[in-house]
Amino acid sequence: MSALSQAIPVVDLGPYLAGEPGAMKRAADELRFALTEIGFYFIVNHGVSDALIRETFRQAARFHALPLDRKMDIRIDRHNVGYLPMRGDTLRTSTVQTVTKANLNEALFVARDLPADHPDVRADRRFRSANRWPQDLPGFRETIVGYCDTLERLVRELVPLYAVALGLPPAYFDEPFRDFQYKLRATHYPNQPAALDDEFGIAPHTDTSFLTLLAPNDVPGLSIRTQGGTWIDAPALPGAYVVNGGQLLQRWTNDVFLATPHRAVNRSGGERYALAFFCDGNIDWPIAAVPTCVGPDKPPKYPTTYYTDYMVQYQKRTYDLLATETRQAAE
Repeated sequence: MSALSQAIPVVDLGPYLAGEPGAMKRAADELRFALTEIGFYFIVNHGVSDALIRETFRQAARFHALPLDRKMDIRIDRHNVGYLPMRGDTLRTSTVQTVTKANLNEALFVARDLPADHPDVRADRRFRSANRWPQDLPGFRETIVGYCDTLERLVRELVPLYAVALGLPPAYFDEPFRDFQYKLRATHYPNQPAALDDEFGIAPHTDTSFLTLLAPNDVPGLSIRTQGGTWIDAPALPGAYVVNGGQLLQRWTNDVFLATPHRAVNRSGGERYALAFFCDGNIDWPIAAVPTCVGPDKPPKYPTTYYTDYMVQYQKRTYDLLATETRQAAE
C-alpha cells in the first residue's frame, strides 16, 4: 500500500463540470485510485453553494433544538424517515467490531419528497413513503428539499465518473440512477468530554450505500480506518465534501471498490451537526456486479439483490426504537 493512501485524496470537479477536454478521464482515474486504496475522497469545486450548506446546517440545528415531544411526533417509521432519538440505534451490523452500546446521537431522516398522491405512497410501498415533517418550523422543509435537490444533481454528475473509473461507458449508470433512492441524515452529536473507548457518536461501521456525500463541516469528529488497519482523523477542508462508498457499492463492483470503516466522536467541546446524503440506485434495479468486475477468474462474490430486501434486514438489526415497537405490537 502506498504512502499516499494514508491521506484522503482530493478530486477537483471543476474542470470536469466545466466540460474541459480530458477532465472526465482524469477525475475518473483519481476516483478509482481513491476507491481502491482508501475508500474515501474529498471533492472540491462541486457547485454546491456555501450559503446553501450553511443554511441547511442552521435548519438542522433548529430542528434538533425542538422539545423532545415535538420531535417524537415524527419519530422514525418502517420506511426509515423521521426522527431517531438519542441512543436510538445500535450498529449490530458492524463488520468492524462488536457493538453493544447505542450511538450517542439523534438524527432526522429525509427521503425524496414524494407527494401524498404518488402511487408508491398510496400503496404504502416500503421505503417509498412521504416524508415526516415537523410542524410550525417555517422554512425548514423548503431548505431541506432544496438541499436534497441540489445534491441529487451532483450525484448525477458523479455517477458517470464511477462508470468511467470501472472501464464502462459514461452513461452506464444513467438508467439505474434515473430515480435513485436517497436519504439525508441530519445528525446531532452532543459533546463527549470523557468518551469511553467503546462509546461513540457513531460506532465503527461501513455505510450501506453506493455512495455517501458528507457535507463540509468545521467541527471535527470523523475518523476512517486505512487498509493497513490504522485510524486517521479526516481533516476539515473548507468547502469540500467527503465522499465514500458502502456495502452496495461493493456488490456493484464485486469488491473492486472499497466500503471503508469509519466512526465519529465529538470531542470538540460544543455541539456537532452532520449532513450525510446516502445514495443508491432505483428501488427496482437489480444490484449485481458490473461486467468489468467479473470474469472466468473473478466470479461474483454476492448474489443479486434489491434495495428493499437489503435495507429491511439492515433496519431490523440497527434501529432499536423500531425493534421495541415491533415487539410491543406483537405482545
